Amino acid sequence: MTILRENLDAAPETTGWTAVCAYTDLLPEQGACVLVDGRQIAVFRTFDGDLYATGNLDPFSGAYVLSRGIVGTRGAEPTVASPMHKQVFSLVTGECLDDPAVTVPTYPVRLSGGAVEVRVL
Repeated sequence: MTILRENLDAAPETTGWTAVCAYTDLLPEQGACVLVDGRQIAVFRTFDGDLYATGNLDPFSGAYVLSRGIVGTRGAEPTVASPMHKQVFSLVTGECLDDPAVTVPTYPVRLSGGAVEVRVL
């Protein structure tokens, strides 16, 4: 899913946070791709309702597909598996759990008044 939304009540130039979608736009155990400052970011909502944000680029395939990955857990760690070659990434740290030398960027994400906001540092 890709979410395109204009005119959200965000002022990223003053707060550092960008509203990207409504919380209800995100389905549990699925991701969505959002565009913030020219970056594709994958935003995920877990079954428990927690939010995570990572880069959308799969470093193994070179494709922008992580938002379409399989959300799950490894142990107690929330994860996403690439839909291309199935490498598993921590949603908390961005580390590839199959190859710790590889990571994807993670971004702060929060819920504010029903809107999901991402901060690109």
